Amino acid sequence: MHMPKRRATLAALLASAAFTSPAFAQDVVATPDDEIVVTAQKREENVQKVPISIQAIGTTRLDNLNVTNFEDYSQLLPSLAFQTTQPGVTNVYMRGVASGGDGNHSGSLPSVGVYLDEQPVTTIGGTLDVHVYDVARIESLAGPQGTLYGASSQAGTIRIITNKPDSSSFYGRVDSELNTVRKGGIGGRLEGMVNAPLAPYAALRVVGFYQHDAGYIDNVASFRRFSTGHVVNNNAFVKEDYNTVDTWGGRAALKIDLDDNWTATPTVLYQESRTKGSFGSDPRVGDLKTEHFFDEYRNDRFIQAALTIEGRIGNWDVTYAGAMLDRKDNSSSDYTDYSEAYDQLYANYTDSSGNFVCSGIAGCFYFTNAAGNPIDPRQRVVGSDHFKKVSQEVRIASPQDASIRVVAGAFYQRQSNVIHQDYKVDGLDPLLSVNGLPGTLWLTQQYRVDRDYAAFGELSIDLGSKVTLTAGGRYYKYDNSLIGFFGFGRNPGNGYSDGPPNAAASNRTGVAQCFTTSGQRLYDRDTNTYATSRTLLPAAVAGGPCTNLARYVNGKLVPVSTSDTGFLHRLNLQWKPNEDMMFYGTWSRGYRPGGINRRGTIPPYQADFLTNYEIGWKTTLANGRLRFNGAIYQQDWAKFQFSFLGQNSFTEIHNGPNARIRGIEMDLNYRSGGLSLTASGSYTDAKTTQNLCAIDDPTFTCASSSISAPRGTRLPVTPRFKGNITGRYTFPTGATEGHVQFVLAHQSSATADIRTNIFQAPTHSFINPSALLGILPAYTTLDLSAGGEIGRFSYEFFVANVWDERGQISRFQECGSCGQRPYAVYINPQTFGVRLGTKF
Repeated sequence: MHMPKRRATLAALLASAAFTSPAFAQDVVATPDDEIVVTAQKREENVQKVPISIQAIGTTRLDNLNVTNFEDYSQLLPSLAFQTTQPGVTNVYMRGVASGGDGNHSGSLPSVGVYLDEQPVTTIGGTLDVHVYDVARIESLAGPQGTLYGASSQAGTIRIITNKPDSSSFYGRVDSELNTVRKGGIGGRLEGMVNAPLAPYAALRVVGFYQHDAGYIDNVASFRRFSTGHVVNNNAFVKEDYNTVDTWGGRAALKIDLDDNWTATPTVLYQESRTKGSFGSDPRVGDLKTEHFFDEYRNDRFIQAALTIEGRIGNWDVTYAGAMLDRKDNSSSDYTDYSEAYDQLYANYTDSSGNFVCSGIAGCFYFTNAAGNPIDPRQRVVGSDHFKKVSQEVRIASPQDASIRVVAGAFYQRQSNVIHQDYKVDGLDPLLSVNGLPGTLWLTQQYRVDRDYAAFGELSIDLGSKVTLTAGGRYYKYDNSLIGFFGFGRNPGNGYSDGPPNAAASNRTGVAQCFTTSGQRLYDRDTNTYATSRTLLPAAVAGGPCTNLARYVNGKLVPVSTSDTGFLHRLNLQWKPNEDMMFYGTWSRGYRPGGINRRGTIPPYQADFLTNYEIGWKTTLANGRLRFNGAIYQQDWAKFQFSFLGQNSFTEIHNGPNARIRGIEMDLNYRSGGLSLTASGSYTDAKTTQNLCAIDDPTFTCASSSISAPRGTRLPVTPRFKGNITGRYTFPTGATEGHVQFVLAHQSSATADIRTNIFQAPTHSFINPSALLGILPAYTTLDLSAGGEIGRFSYEFFVANVWDERGQISRFQECGSCGQRPYAVYINPQTFGVRLGTKF
């Protein structure tokens, strides 16, 4: 019936696929949480039947716990840890696979993959914080997922699975919240969803949301005194509760049954967030207070278009999928701490022999105006990223009820980023600025491209009725490149030979290292000579003065690149003694691609690999009322990529030593009548097995350099223990239904930096970055709520963070390892609120 119309629709959708880069979505609406159906292995399976470590938070629990963003659900996933400076700038880790310092837009790719439905939305420099509403479930797959999910799923994968359009009936819902934060402002949100059948074979589902997160950090009055003689204050920027976030957007999905075997589902997501202020608080200033000297903001907008076409050829399932993601962000942040730190570090700078060289930021770094007079050296950073990702996958799957089952496919992904970072100093002499950009002390203007190609497959064989053997593999190729400009300017007088040469007296970056028409770099600091031609080649990336990050090949500048191929494996054996018990063992491997260092003297960093040995169990007891799952594992992390702020706070990425991670994770669910209890926890012991050297040393003895972190140093960020208990009791109250609920969460302490010893050049001494930055202390939180339903309406009163705990989730410094002003990023303070909702 209606076949010509459906074929016309299919033709239009296939034509549009060429432009929208399709993506898959073969997920069903989740059943109640004790019977969640997941697609972690790219098949629909009950979570209790999947022989991997997976936690799934279903629709019911997501609604009950009012999960709306990454921070909300991360609390419920004990194997997950993260670093953040503000919403949208978050780096995710699993099972202790963290070296710290990741997230720079020119640095390592993430080690944890993030998916929206089946589309990868993993981005460099910050996990996509998709607003969680009308979501079927969130799946957390711990351990390497390299065979099915590839490059950035080295340590695990997070999947956000949305509810799909339903052609059976028209329905919708609206939910709202109003809250007040202790020592902060008033926030709230409004969300809605409509599901509308368009025909017996088509339906549309639309979601919209707006959320305002109240501020709770005060920017208080302060001043800074510099050696230039300038005493500056921040009176113009003093404000209470200034770290606010406004998020809005929507999501739409159209599902069309093209015939009895084929379905097409195009989707689109739009989300925008506007953040004001800083989320880092300076504990030395006071509780939830800081002292910043410039206006600060971050605007983050992303659009994802996707299309799934899935069907059957014979009795085999076929899926073609792809997606296109476009993300733009622009920001401005205070960088006064950097100026203050360097002014003090170089207050009386001497060479290694003790001879006086210069004094302060003005004397050592030429912070002067056009008249040669010292200027206010405060800095601010204005930046933007334009990130694009295109992914495509085609796969086939044999019948699920056969004794021999196959899933196989091919994958392609291309992601690019146009990077802009402008370090501004008001009043800086144009001859001391980046050429053509007066007032710009330092500029990063680069174009990065990361490509991934893969063919993958898994074969499962039932060895009788109780034992199944699964073998999987993924052949991969990556090709990553970087081109552009980074660094300081160069005084152009007399062929760039006039002094001072640039704003920071450095010749190893910036215009001094740009390529000339002769194919040489403009200036060789080691020989104190200039290129034979002093005519610079044009900028390869628009917005830069020239190009110093490239290769000169046959008269042209081409990107610096690195590529490699390899094979990943997974071997799994599961034993099902009965329908309620399953035990498994896994040997698997994941990887993260290598990449390019911006500083030409530092070679590209190589891929790092994680090998996992794991045994686990899944049990359903007490006639289905009790579920107890767990896993014990050891992971060997080989030559892990290590990012840090090196000389002059310039990001470098190296391959560090090996590390060993051992752990155990468990979760327990109990349901009886109106009572439901859930408990989950993990213990992680993550340590280096070799020295981390200050200078690359393949032997890791550090014979020619100091030891930055000795063998046995604990890996940073991840707490040894993290766990939570949630309880909910539902009871009838006449014609209505009421409930009470609690969430108790705890995590132990963690270090914020792996390095315990580095050389600080300006002071000719060694410092301990880990000690200077400080630890992330242990903390425990409690959330309470109570409410009910009256017909189609629901209400709830709640208090989050009952004890107003100052849980620290990150620590950072503006100035690398200067040992000044470490900032703490806290969980939200105590919050009271009310929620109201209705269904129709």
